Amino acid sequence: MKSTASGTVKPAGTNSGTSSSFSWKRSINKHVLEIILAVIVIAMTFASSGFLTTDNLLNILRNMAMQGCIAFGMTMVIIAGEIDLSIGSTVAITGVIVGLTSGKLASSGIMPMSTAVIVGIIVSFIVAGLIGLFNGWILSKYKVPSFIITLAMLNVIYGIAAVLSKGFPVTTLPSWYNVFGAGEVFSIPIPAIILLLVFAFVFVIMNYTKFGRSVYAVGGNPESARLSGINVARVKIICMVSVQLLAALSGVLISSQVMSGSFNFGKGWEMIAISSVIIGGTSLFGGVGKVWGTFIGLIFLGVLINAMTLLNINEYVQYIVRGLLILVAVLITTIQLMKKRK
Repeated sequence: MKSTASGTVKPAGTNSGTSSSFSWKRSINKHVLEIILAVIVIAMTFASSGFLTTDNLLNILRNMAMQGCIAFGMTMVIIAGEIDLSIGSTVAITGVIVGLTSGKLASSGIMPMSTAVIVGIIVSFIVAGLIGLFNGWILSKYKVPSFIITLAMLNVIYGIAAVLSKGFPVTTLPSWYNVFGAGEVFSIPIPAIILLLVFAFVFVIMNYTKFGRSVYAVGGNPESARLSGINVARVKIICMVSVQLLAALSGVLISSQVMSGSFNFGKGWEMIAISSVIIGGTSLFGGVGKVWGTFIGLIFLGVLINAMTLLNINEYVQYIVRGLLILVAVLITTIQLMKKRK
């Protein structure tokens, strides 16, 4: 309660617009990305007649689906205080494994190619899980930074994929395999449906499960998490395995879309995934971030790239814009964290 000059008494906070103003500022700061996204969408609606159409919007979803699946796994990894740079090479080796397994089993007469490709998909997921397990084990056992481990694995896995494929695309895939990457259900691209399912799954895990809370605790303060009974090593290993499995899923989608496997697939995808996570407000320091933020970050990048393409902006200029976006997003997140600590 506050006393006024006239002697009357007012409830605190009702005599000015200060608290309301502060609330508006906080709300704007919290949803700055969504506001910028809305501005871009409105501007592009007037700038290009082909932007706000069903076909173009579905095209944006389809294009962001493959990197998007990885981005949700990367969100878990970064919130846990780590990073994985090897996911692009996992995308590549997945397509190669699926194609080679399918071709070898079919040519040897063990089973028809239409069935053999399923075995190839299973094998690729097992390999991806083992890569994540290895990364997590080295990280936990020897305390080597995940940046170094996964940077090394990025080159190792790309090399293995190139050796296995002998430097050429592997095209021994059955015709029905194309449905994963190019099929539709009620005119909605299957990759877009898979993206939304992955988003929902990771969203529930990170927001409504004990494991999700453990990931935040481990990323925020590993020692405090350990003292509270959380198995820090196990949490980090599960996160590293999860992002690899999602990279394998993306590898299946891209190889299905182009009906081949190549060691060139996935190059640079780690930067797109990490960009989406950072733009969505997840802190590289760990412990802070939201799956929803990553989803908005993905849409933001997808809309921006699509807009620049429709406006015929030079491809190299697009790289500059994306790089500046990452820098600005990191600065915004850092400033917000500094304000919270004050």
